[in-house]
Amino acid sequence: MTQRGTVDGADWQRARELFGGARRITALTGAGVSTASGIPDFRGPDGVWTKNPAAQRLSDLDSYVADPQVREQAWRSRAEHPAWRAGPNAAHRAFVDLDRSGRLGALLTQNIDGLHQRAGLDPDRVLELHGTIFRTVCLDCGATGPMSAALERVTTGEADPPCRSCGGILKSATVSFGQSLDPDVLRSAQRAALNCDLFVAAGTSLTVHPAADFAELAVRAGAELIICNAEPTPYDNAAAAVLRESLVEVLPALAAAPLIEPPGPLSTWGDPSTWS
Repeated sequence: MTQRGTVDGADWQRARELFGGARRITALTGAGVSTASGIPDFRGPDGVWTKNPAAQRLSDLDSYVADPQVREQAWRSRAEHPAWRAGPNAAHRAFVDLDRSGRLGALLTQNIDGLHQRAGLDPDRVLELHGTIFRTVCLDCGATGPMSAALERVTTGEADPPCRSCGGILKSATVSFGQSLDPDVLRSAQRAALNCDLFVAAGTSLTVHPAADFAELAVRAGAELIICNAEPTPYDNAAAAVLRESLVEVLPALAAAPLIEPPGPLSTWGDPSTWS
């Protein structure tokens, strides 16, 4: 990997040391992990909302509920979403390698594309903070189902397919603006942030909350923080290392860092079994 200067070189060396010595890693991934798979981010220079600010209405719950035209446009967007065609890239596979080494405690993701699981990562290890595009949920009765079935109805002429259980408004099982995160997922993510000795934030701007809060929570609990992101984040000053290089290069190299014998027993704030 090309190093661009002494600061980057020092951060790279520090990141490798931290990866090599970590025994329980929690990761937070964002849209930047999936861009190499052909799924654009939202806020970057070529992001969906950067190119078309009006598209943000499709992710706003109030607009979705109030305006049938927004729902119809949202269904067309779901049918055309690149997640249906995309495949995992080297960044996704790096976390699979990390898991197989026995050091990945949990992976929190802001992505809705399912690529971590399709790369081979244990689904029980993945916490989808913002939900998944592959399921639907009724906003009225809570009934869920496969997105593929709903999109078949769209293909056959239902521009805004209602819930078949109650006739209510159907949407993707993703978290829109105006919706809260699943409380069970949120609690599990908080535990994971407290129960690690290294927290890795990859491909995320760390500006969307509460997802971004987990990085700060981990640091306050005593974990080291590594940030791998092309652009600066609000948490860069709290990180032990900040890497700007391509994630498909950085993450596999970090996952392959030589293991270092730890100087003492593992101790995390969130795991009483590690307390001495």
